[in-house]
Amino acid sequence: MRSGVHGPQLSIGAYRGSSPWGELVGHDRYVNELKERLRSDLTDAMRSRDQVRLRTLRMALASITNEEVSGAAHELSDEDIVKVLTREAKKRREAATAFEAAGRTDQAEAERAEGDVLATYLPAQLSDDELAGLVTAAIAETGAAGMPAMGKVMKAVTPQVAGRAEGGRIAAEVRRQLSA
Repeated sequence: MRSGVHGPQLSIGAYRGSSPWGELVGHDRYVNELKERLRSDLTDAMRSRDQVRLRTLRMALASITNEEVSGAAHELSDEDIVKVLTREAKKRREAATAFEAAGRTDQAEAERAEGDVLATYLPAQLSDDELAGLVTAAIAETGAAGMPAMGKVMKAVTPQVAGRAEGGRIAAEVRRQLSA
């Protein structure tokens, strides 16, 4: 504090560090690891002039930012970012299939290439055997029998899988085991 003509004044430095969120300067200090990795890989893609990787990472970071500002603005956790990236990868697969069906193989290849870039940031997918084992354990744990109990089993399996298999694959395996 210093004394001015019109009474006491606070210097700018008086606020530095007094915020409960730390200093306002460098507010990206709390950025999670996955988002930071995406940003650094974006910079590397710019330097190496890798257009596919550059385009894909820009799209991924834009999707993450859109998710952060939609609804209540908040910083996404790594788990939330994996969900966003999984959604984007699924869009790429579906677009590649649609382009392939329309005879646009060049565009389908571009979509697949983007999907491959996104796959490097996603957890390894479960094999069919691993998924079957998780579903079998969930059925035994819940005591489910028959198709009416599918919701119970899905509720038990989905958190265990957490981004390592698509919901459609999980549902198909649960359906197969419950109907057998």
